[in-house]
Amino acid sequence: MVLFGSFMDLLDATIVTVAAPAIAQDLGAGDAQIQWTIAAYVLALGAGLITGGRLGDQYGRKRLFMIGLAGFMVTSALCALAVDPGMLIGMRAGQGLTAGIMVPQVFGIIRASFAPGERAKAFGAYGAVQGLASVAGPLLGGLLVDANLFDLGWRTIFWINVPVSILALIIGAKVLPESRSASTARLDLPGALLAATGILLLLLPIIQTETWGWTWGSVALLAAGIIMLAIFLAHERRLTGRGNEPVFDPALLRIRAFAVGLSASALFFGGIGSYFLTLSLYLQNGTGRTAWETGLVILPYALGSIITSGLGVALAAKAGRTLLIIGSLTVAAAQLVLWLIVKDGDDPGYWLLAMALFIGGLGLGLAAPILVNVVLAGVPGRNAGAAGGVLSTVNQIGGAVGIAVLGTIFFTTVTGSATGAPALPDYSHALSIVLIVSAALYLITALVMLALPKAEGPR
Repeated sequence: MVLFGSFMDLLDATIVTVAAPAIAQDLGAGDAQIQWTIAAYVLALGAGLITGGRLGDQYGRKRLFMIGLAGFMVTSALCALAVDPGMLIGMRAGQGLTAGIMVPQVFGIIRASFAPGERAKAFGAYGAVQGLASVAGPLLGGLLVDANLFDLGWRTIFWINVPVSILALIIGAKVLPESRSASTARLDLPGALLAATGILLLLLPIIQTETWGWTWGSVALLAAGIIMLAIFLAHERRLTGRGNEPVFDPALLRIRAFAVGLSASALFFGGIGSYFLTLSLYLQNGTGRTAWETGLVILPYALGSIITSGLGVALAAKAGRTLLIIGSLTVAAAQLVLWLIVKDGDDPGYWLLAMALFIGGLGLGLAAPILVNVVLAGVPGRNAGAAGGVLSTVNQIGGAVGIAVLGTIFFTTVTGSATGAPALPDYSHALSIVLIVSAALYLITALVMLALPKAEGPR
């Protein structure tokens, strides 16, 4: 049940990528507004996850999960009713905030519901769901946009959340167990505000790169975000020293698997959102494929992920770190294969594209299910919600940076390489640059994973 909520969260973070051209045409949205439609969700989610995790630890994880799910349903309906880009962006931020309440409870509920020996499988299932949702989003988005149910077009990608959420609320009320931390300490509200403000200041200039450029104002906001997060950590240490309960215990960063795993996770998931956004734009605007045809091109990625995710979980205890490295290198290889296919500016056939994406899916399935368990393996149960919130926050920051940086590279290259309407060679050139940068990102991820302690691998 909680994995279903996690699936809905990541699905909504990725489903917009295929629907982006239809949204732009219907609402008259520009490139920056399309980026914001995706990034506003990520930004709001990243700002609320740490606090959401601690709220669940203190006031009941089932209660907060249900509240977040209900809010997610309402904001999804408001997204579907959007009349202009501004309203859609605002409601996407609302979706992110409610998801920030819902998502961290997944980790806490798993930790409270499973014995230590069973948690590896549970977290493996969570990681598999994360990987599957990241590729199911574009496929489902393409199907819904092209199906044009009730003449609603792209709006069905949000309307579908309403009946599904109602069903989930009914089932969740009956089957989800309630759990919370044994601590009765009050919520660290100053810490929560410092964390949210710091993350917002950090991500805002990154997401706005294409619109603002790197002005002194952007640099000042970025610096302010870093300073605010440093103040947050100092406040949390001081609070811990007094024996109080912080939003996030900085001592968790001394757990090597957690600290290194956060960096690896941010890098790994950082390339996924931007990859599918730029690939979708290339396939639809460049090669003229429909949204559904684009989803079918991406389908082999999901199939590859499904094939290896079970294998990864089964072998995790014996070769966890090795599988993470192999998975990252496989994704990097897939990006380079795709680069060879698109770099000449021709319209590739389906099977060439499918081959490259299938390879990428194999790599995703090997690494994604295991990575979550690596990061949380040594975290004490009483900090499960907060640690899960930090993990998801770091992943969202990585995703936001990826969308901002690689998305800006893509849009700038397309706009700057053609006069009038961009042609297929312009989209091919833009995607080629993104693929090279993305491949380098996953090579760096593999190097970071070498620092993961073998003894604290998935178990």
